[in-house]
Amino acid sequence: MNDLLQIRGLCTEFRTEDGLVRAVDGVSWQVNPGRTLGIVGESGCGKSVSALSVMGLIPKPSGEIVGGQVWFKGQDLLKLTERQIREIRGNEIAMIFQEPMTSLNPVFTVGNQIVEAIKLHQKLRTRDAWDLAVESLQRVGVPSAAERVYAYPHQLSGGMRQRVMIAMALSCHPAVLIADEPTTALDVTIQAQILELLRRLQAGERMALVLITHDLAVIAQIAHTVAVMYASRIVEYTSVEALFDQPLHPYTQGLFRSLPRLGQKKRRLDAIGGTVPNPLAFPSGCKFHPRCPLGCDDKRCQSVEPNLRLIRPGHVLACFKAAGYEDSPPCDIPTQAPTEVSNG
Repeated sequence: MNDLLQIRGLCTEFRTEDGLVRAVDGVSWQVNPGRTLGIVGESGCGKSVSALSVMGLIPKPSGEIVGGQVWFKGQDLLKLTERQIREIRGNEIAMIFQEPMTSLNPVFTVGNQIVEAIKLHQKLRTRDAWDLAVESLQRVGVPSAAERVYAYPHQLSGGMRQRVMIAMALSCHPAVLIADEPTTALDVTIQAQILELLRRLQAGERMALVLITHDLAVIAQIAHTVAVMYASRIVEYTSVEALFDQPLHPYTQGLFRSLPRLGQKKRRLDAIGGTVPNPLAFPSGCKFHPRCPLGCDDKRCQSVEPNLRLIRPGHVLACFKAAGYEDSPPCDIPTQAPTEVSNG
């Protein structure tokens, strides 16, 4: 199976008043039709910036993609003109954002906004575009879609607004959907409904899904492959089964230790010591070493940043302390990562 969307060595920087910030540093991942890649990590690790880079939405002139490639259907999106990118964005690659209230225009009905997206990419008459907008709302489970199409965003609940965003994103039947924290602002019941909706729509469309989140429970429900990011880089990359069975990177292990467990006695949850590093002054060597329980006194961890290596079949890792790391081959994720495994 050829990779539908493939990111190679992506580097994105921002110029700020305080200095230069490299928000994404050499990130590589891939996703195929009908599969889900989960990207997980703490806030500020570069998850969303990598997605915005794919979409061509990095704000200029402060932000700039300074290296890497973004391959989609055999063409490097970074070499296309802005006009060519606009033809792909929202049509073949769509994105839904964390807070729909900031993405939907409050002065237009949701129907107007879906119709605008449809007419931008498809040669349809206005009446046909409205029919398709109603059909799109029905597909994502919006009740009384023929009436709700005339509602304004503030008249809908958070869950309904998120369904509208999904309907808008899927109205042109994209090959890839990027979902950036799509359930963070929703309660648990609505979150489960949105995840089930994404899973059902993906199965019907054989759409590739890139799910960005900080919630490992969400990853467990819907992802096939997982990329763990920390401080602008990927530190672990494997199938969801392998990650939950045996996480290998100390940072990933820390994320799992911080999760509550059924039957757990009342006690404080384990936390990863220290704080997320300042992107204006990342530590030398492994960026996680100041917080790492394994490498704080290791001079190599403090001076040399580990590269990703294929430490075992299906498992890519960047950690000097991992057993077998020294004897493992360097890994370019898009070409050497494992075949994605179904999560059932």
